[in-house]
Amino acid sequence: MTPDTLKSTASAAQHSRTFRILARSGFAVLGLVHIVIGAIAVSVAIGAGDGEADQSGAMAQISRVPFGVVVLWIIVLGLFALGVWQVAEAFLEQEPDAKKKWGKRVKDVGTALAYFATGATGLVYALGGSSDSSESSTSLSATLLATPGGVFLLVLVGLVVIGIGVGFVVSGVRRTFEKHLSLPAGAVGRGIRTLGIVGYVAKGIVLGVVGVLFVVAAFTHDPEKAGGLDAALKSLAALPFGQVILWLVGAGLIVYGVYCFARTRYAKV
Repeated sequence: MTPDTLKSTASAAQHSRTFRILARSGFAVLGLVHIVIGAIAVSVAIGAGDGEADQSGAMAQISRVPFGVVVLWIIVLGLFALGVWQVAEAFLEQEPDAKKKWGKRVKDVGTALAYFATGATGLVYALGGSSDSSESSTSLSATLLATPGGVFLLVLVGLVVIGIGVGFVVSGVRRTFEKHLSLPAGAVGRGIRTLGIVGYVAKGIVLGVVGVLFVVAAFTHDPEKAGGLDAALKSLAALPFGQVILWLVGAGLIVYGVYCFARTRYAKV
């Protein structure tokens, strides 16, 4: 398939009304997943629960509610559609500067992979299975450490994840996320902007900690040190005033989830 064919296919997908509806639904299910993860983190912080505060834990919680399997299939469909839309964005990037264009393309493809991975986790639970996100991170770390140059590769993974986390924080502080929205005027627009600022900063902090855990695993040659969102959030609890920090970050993830619901209506899709 030629580049022109790929671009025309991506353009056709983006201009499809059905596809745009599915992509918007993806923001809603992404919001649901983050709200559940944040709620688990808050419950751990206040000592009311000990669930896994990550994608697997969220899917497990959703699977237990009435019609949970139906909700899981909706999550899978929405996240896969959102991932395809993000890939289409990468192909249709119009940035005139070549370096910036490829940087944005890498970011878009990375975001799409994250959507696909979360959707795949939902698919496992929808089919009646289970998974462990922290175990997957540990397995990845062990595999990389067993390869030549594995320490370097694992450090590189950690630094990339830290960079993504920093990007989220910067996007929140500078409010650059607004360029992807058609914000209304007045109190509604200000409210969505506030949700975005808090949510992006909270998610950036969590991703940054995930990246640090990968780097620690590399330098200690201990893949058990690496972990996903759950390990990152619970490592915050070990800090001074950790329970308060975990509560605040968990609440921030809930805010990010609510912001994702707002994107369902106001995202430029």
